[in-house]
Amino acid sequence: MTTSTKHPAGDTAVPRLFHRMYHDRISPQEVLSVRERVRAMADEIVAPAAHAIATGDERVEGFPREVFDALAQRGLFRIPFGSDVAGDNLSYPAAATAVAVEEIAYHSNSVAAVFDVHCILAGNALKHANDKQRQQWLRPLVAGEIIGAFATSEPGASSDLTPNAVQTHAERTGDGWLLNGTKRWITNSPVAAFIVVLARTDDRLTTFIVPTNAPGVSVGVPDRKIGNRGQLTADVTLSDVRLTDDDVLGQPGEGLKIALQTLTYGRIGIGAAGVGMAQAAFDHMAAHLANRYAFGKPLGANQHWQFAIAEYATQLEVARSTYLKAALRMDEGIDFPEPEAAMAKLLGTRLSVDIARDAVQVFGGMGFVQERGADGATSVVSTIYRDSKIGEIYEGANEIQKWVIARRVLGRDITG
Repeated sequence: MTTSTKHPAGDTAVPRLFHRMYHDRISPQEVLSVRERVRAMADEIVAPAAHAIATGDERVEGFPREVFDALAQRGLFRIPFGSDVAGDNLSYPAAATAVAVEEIAYHSNSVAAVFDVHCILAGNALKHANDKQRQQWLRPLVAGEIIGAFATSEPGASSDLTPNAVQTHAERTGDGWLLNGTKRWITNSPVAAFIVVLARTDDRLTTFIVPTNAPGVSVGVPDRKIGNRGQLTADVTLSDVRLTDDDVLGQPGEGLKIALQTLTYGRIGIGAAGVGMAQAAFDHMAAHLANRYAFGKPLGANQHWQFAIAEYATQLEVARSTYLKAALRMDEGIDFPEPEAAMAKLLGTRLSVDIARDAVQVFGGMGFVQERGADGATSVVSTIYRDSKIGEIYEGANEIQKWVIARRVLGRDITG
C-alpha cells in the first residue's frame, strides 16, 4: 500500500514509500496499531500546521498550543504510560512511543521534540516518582493539562553530567532544600508547569521536581534557532528556590542514574525522529526524481541518483530496525539498552541530515528557499534540512554515541 501526503502550502501530492520499502517483522501488533493511529492524527493535526511552525519566529508565534492541545485530546500523550495515571497501559510502551515520534517527525520535528521532552524525558523521569507526585504531576501531564520540561544541560555542562561538571546545586536546609543555578537549552520551559532539574547535592547528583511558579524560578526569552522553531528553548535561572523533600524525585544522590536512564530513552526517541525526517525527505526526493525532467529524461534516470536512492533506502531499513530493537529491549525491562540506543540515535540523526542535504540538491533552487516569491510555493526539504541538524547535537552529541559504542567493543579500561 502506498499512501500520499500533501503539503498544505501547495506542494503536489507525494507518495509515501514506507509500506513499499519497509516490511515490519519486528513490531508487535500493538505497536503497528499505534503507528497507524498516530499517522492518522499527524496527517490531520500536524501536517496542516507544519509549514507555519517551521517558518515562524519562536518569540512571536511561540508554542504550538493548538497542535499540542489537539494531540492531547486525541490521546497521544497516553501512549507511554500506565493505567494508574490514565495512560494506555500498553505492553510495549517504549516501542509504541518511538513509532509515534517517527510519525510526528515526518511532518514536524518541532512537534516531535515537544512530544519527546514532554513524555519521554519529563514524563519518563516521573516514573521514578512516588504515588503522590505521580498523581500531582504525571496524571495531568498525560492528559495534556500541563506541560513538562527536563533540565540537565548548563552553560558549562551538557554531555558531561558528572558531579564536578554540574554547577546547579541544592543545599540541605532545616526544612528542605535551597536550589541555585542556571540551566540552558531547556525545551518547553517557557510554557512548562514543572521542570525536572538535575542538581549537585554534596558530591552526588539529585533530581528535583521544580514548579515553574515557585519563587526564584525565572525562565528566559526563547532562543532563536535555525531549525525546530516550534520547539521553544530557553535558559532557566534558579535563585534561592526553596524546595521540600516532597519535591525530590527518587532518592537523594540517585539523580545521575535517573538522568542517564531517561536520556537513553530519549536517544531512542531522537533516533526515531531522525528516521521520520529521513523518510519524509526520501519521499519528496524520490517523487521529484521521478517527475522532474532535464535534458529530455527524468532526473531519476541518472545512475548517480539511482545509486543514492538505493543507498538511502537500505540505510532507512537499518535505522528504523535499530531504533525498534532498542525500544523493544527497553520494554523487556532493560533500562540501558546499549549499544542499540546509541546506534539508533547515531544512525537515524545522521541519515536525516544526509538525505535532507541531497534532497535540497535534487530540488535545486526550490530546495534552498522557504517560499518562492513568484507564486508562494513552499519547500518541505529546506525545512527538513534546517530541522535535522539538531538531532546530531542534542541529548548526547553523536560523538558521544560513538564513544558509547566503542566502549562496548573495547571496554571501559581502554576507552575510559
